[in-house]
Amino acid sequence: MRLEEALERFVEQLRADGRSEHTIGQYRRAIGQLERWLDREGAGDDVDQVTHELLARFLNSPDVRQSASGAAKATVTVNSTRTSLRVFFGFVHAAGYARSNAARLVRRAICSPPPPKSFADQEVVRLLGQLDSATGPLALRDRALVRLMLGTGVRIGSALALDVADVDLERGVLNLREVKGDRTERVFLSRDAATHLASLLASLPGPGPVFRGPRGERLVKRHAQRRITEWLDRAGIANGTPHGLRHTFATRLLRKTGDLFLVKSALLHRSIASTAVYLSISDERLREALR
Repeated sequence: MRLEEALERFVEQLRADGRSEHTIGQYRRAIGQLERWLDREGAGDDVDQVTHELLARFLNSPDVRQSASGAAKATVTVNSTRTSLRVFFGFVHAAGYARSNAARLVRRAICSPPPPKSFADQEVVRLLGQLDSATGPLALRDRALVRLMLGTGVRIGSALALDVADVDLERGVLNLREVKGDRTERVFLSRDAATHLASLLASLPGPGPVFRGPRGERLVKRHAQRRITEWLDRAGIANGTPHGLRHTFATRLLRKTGDLFLVKSALLHRSIASTAVYLSISDERLREALR
């Protein structure tokens, strides 16, 4: 069986297992990259003829190890490719498309995830100052979005998926339609986020998306990211990203409570391991305790 056909059967199984399109896209990119490399090497694309030696050569090739600019890729990025190969060829073997599992010897490299990039308190003050001094409907919308992400830690995709009916200001609750892992969840609003969200909702003509474009359509993620990045630039926050708002929420909550499990619940993480990365930026609490 050719690699391309095996990939389509694998994708069908992933969808049957309820995996997200984002996850499926990662597998497609990794196996597609392997397919192009095999073609250049003249190795053929029969899954039964792909060996662990071929996969080792592929994983050591510039295709995997270097970016388009020639810079070395981060270990976590290469680990993503390793994982894709392990899962894909494990499926191929289990499904009977190949006599052996070509990726049976592939292992992830041991590495620590980079610390989350949150904003300093002074940077948050400058960012909110820029937003609060701006006027007009776009500023009102952007201000509510930024304060919502800072006050709840929700991802930008979850925020943009909100409809007016999902907001319960009286109870201070948001019902999230889209959460990582194709789930629905509930989060609690901070007082500040609720105040600015109420102002935005009062300006809307009726039901529909909470965050809207100029013609009333749901604001798309790319445009929202660009808008937030513009506000970060105005506040003089170098290399800031919209996801930094989520990291800042988590960092502040951990600093305030010292409770990692509470932060896990607030961020809607499934595993405490995902939340533990925030411990690496709490060294100042240790310094203070030792003083």
